[in-house]
Amino acid sequence: MVAARKMTEGPIRAHLLAYALPLILGNLFQLTYNAVDTIVIGKFAGERALAAVSAADPVMTIVILGVSGISIGASVLMSRFYGAGEEEKLRREVATTMLFGAGASAVVFVLGLLLSGGILRLLNVPDEILPMATVYLRIIFVGFLFTFQYNILSASLRSVGDSRTPVVYLALSSVLNGCLDVVFIAGLRWGVAGAGLATVIAQAVSCLLCLRRMQRSVPMLRLSRGDLRIDRALLRETLSSGSITALQQACQPVGKVLIQSVINAQGVAVIAAFNAVSRVDDFACIPEQSISSAMMTCAAQNRGAGQKARVKETLRVGMRLEAVYGVLILLVVQLVKLPVMHLFAAQDSAQMVAMGVDYLSLMAFFYILPGMTNGIQGFFRGMGEMKTTLVATFIQISIRTLVVYLLVPRVGISGAALACAIGWSFMLLYAYVRYRMVVKSLD
Repeated sequence: MVAARKMTEGPIRAHLLAYALPLILGNLFQLTYNAVDTIVIGKFAGERALAAVSAADPVMTIVILGVSGISIGASVLMSRFYGAGEEEKLRREVATTMLFGAGASAVVFVLGLLLSGGILRLLNVPDEILPMATVYLRIIFVGFLFTFQYNILSASLRSVGDSRTPVVYLALSSVLNGCLDVVFIAGLRWGVAGAGLATVIAQAVSCLLCLRRMQRSVPMLRLSRGDLRIDRALLRETLSSGSITALQQACQPVGKVLIQSVINAQGVAVIAAFNAVSRVDDFACIPEQSISSAMMTCAAQNRGAGQKARVKETLRVGMRLEAVYGVLILLVVQLVKLPVMHLFAAQDSAQMVAMGVDYLSLMAFFYILPGMTNGIQGFFRGMGEMKTTLVATFIQISIRTLVVYLLVPRVGISGAALACAIGWSFMLLYAYVRYRMVVKSLD
């Protein structure tokens, strides 16, 4: 039987670390199999195939993060119900979110198949890689149902403090994905289609295993046939907070789509370099995001239990953890930037390597900023302040996108690193002002 974690008692730092560490490992595994796609495609299918995956990635990310937003909104409600001891309401929320997710998945699947090519054309994807990018994106949409349900199931488990179980199955699916990449791309030479198919199979496995575990080992989340109905009141509450969070989650990738359109206009070498450094950015920011998720769950559980002092302590402890990590990742990236870029590049891609190293040399100093923004965003979510997270993210990505349009055509992808730093700084300024207002409600 899986043990739930009550964060309403005991040391907060221990709770945050115990919750965040499995999340960090799981997300690193997920990014690892994304990186395996990138590395295997670059080595065995060539630079054009790598650029095609990169060009399709922002579109896929918009939809997936929209799903993640709904799941986060639902998870806050689940954590609050768990903290308040309302287990029946918790199960109704899980069932409602899963059924809504199934219907939404069908709509996205159809639209994705029909519109993939047209969307990529609007993003200035070069004609030489457009067919490959379209094939990859359509295959990803085939597996969208599994992506949606996995997000909901893992959010349900994490809401009761179990961040370990989703990680175990994600790790297994990551290994499967890597093996299938080698078979489909290096062995069968299926190119981007093989990469997409491997990802879909891996997502399906992680989803089904997670569902099986929840039904067998977590009694408070176990759903009977009678539970499988939509509670309209809970659905309205979920969509009220979840849609705002989904919009907030989608703001980032929408901005990234616009940024990618600027990158696409710079040529295939720049597209490939930006794809590689974006993978590094993803790895660097995963621990920050995992600490943020721990802060969200801890704040929500304690809010549900009415423990205001522990809610404030969650923010203080979490932000200290984010700052320590920001310093560590600076040192690590400066040490590994060159070998990492060689790992992603083909043998004749010296220009790509040089551009990536320049970007990472600068970006390493800025990673502490998203740590701070992620931390305070997690606190706001736990407090139910979804509109605050939306506005903060909109400020950040709008300024970042504007600066990219101004700098990248002039100074290359290093301008994208500067744009990130400027956007995060404005986001922190707004978040601090809002924090001073929100924290008064806890006094």
